[in-house]
Amino acid sequence: MAIDLTVELVAVRHGITAWNLARRYQGQRDIPLLFPDAEAGLLALREALAQEQFDAIYTSDLHRCQQTLEWIEAARAGIPLALEPRLRELNFGDYEGKVYDELKDLPHYRAWVDSVGELSTPNGESAAQLRKRLDAWLHEVAANAQSGGHKKVLAVTHGGVIRELRRRFETLNFWEGTVVQAQGRRWQLSYQHAANGIGEWQCSSSSAVPALENVTP
Repeated sequence: MAIDLTVELVAVRHGITAWNLARRYQGQRDIPLLFPDAEAGLLALREALAQEQFDAIYTSDLHRCQQTLEWIEAARAGIPLALEPRLRELNFGDYEGKVYDELKDLPHYRAWVDSVGELSTPNGESAAQLRKRLDAWLHEVAANAQSGGHKKVLAVTHGGVIRELRRRFETLNFWEGTVVQAQGRRWQLSYQHAANGIGEWQCSSSSAVPALENVTP
């Protein structure tokens, strides 16, 4: 198949919240950023993206992501900005608000962890359901990139979403794709239309955001 378009996708995780520090499952609860704790990470992310010029921006509609976008100053006049519910964190259902010690002895929790997220949490989502909504979002990103000539796209989202994108583009295990708050990943992607009309993204490279400093031996 011929390549229809190429896009650089930068996905960053929101800054630190009180529930992050308490190690509570946050999921789709609308928890705000925690200040002053979140400030250092947000300033470092702002500096890392200061010279970037994005053609389109998508952000989870949860407040912590919108706050993060405001701090990094990536949303400038004239750049298409979409509040995107499909970029919300995995819905952890009954686990939201709880910490590991409250859950570790529950058989369904152990089964969920051992399934690498493939099982759904009680009253929550499975990894397959997360993939389905991200598939739909990525298809829309492709359509908008083609119609609008977008070459560089920013997404402000959550840890679980970035884990799933890393699983997809970097072939990592879901649990291996951890990105800490106010950091993210950059992917060079190409998109090819398929016979079924859905299309497929291919990744040629990935890197950390902010970029990792070179370590001198």
